[in-house]
Amino acid sequence: MTTVKNKYRAKNKKAKAPRNAVRRTKATSPSRSLFTRVEDAVRFDASFERGLPVRFVPYILYFTIIGLFYIGNSHYAERMIRKRNQLEREVKDLRANYTTLKAGYMLDSKQSEVAKRVKHLGLVESDTPPYKIMITEP
Repeated sequence: MTTVKNKYRAKNKKAKAPRNAVRRTKATSPSRSLFTRVEDAVRFDASFERGLPVRFVPYILYFTIIGLFYIGNSHYAERMIRKRNQLEREVKDLRANYTTLKAGYMLDSKQSEVAKRVKHLGLVESDTPPYKIMITEP
């Protein structure tokens, strides 16, 4: 209790706060918000009345750097996932193209298909089987 030293008032009366002072009032409703309850429990404004306490600066810097690292790492991971998905789609398309081309080349390399393609050049398939030439040395 603060005693007021005013000759017009009686002694030992409570001093009133100035009109421009911020007053803390408790909510009269039974359902207060979560943030009001946290503010009442922690009292941050009492810690910062005279500015930012210097003892908190290293912790703030540490958590800021960790937060920036975390955000950057999550962006990097998302970018790598998108790139990986794009490459998987590209590999799938290339595999389908490879399979199609391989089947076409296998069909084109059959003896009957080769014979059809060279028929207009006048080449015909031989009816006699190949024979082996043996050379004897003296």
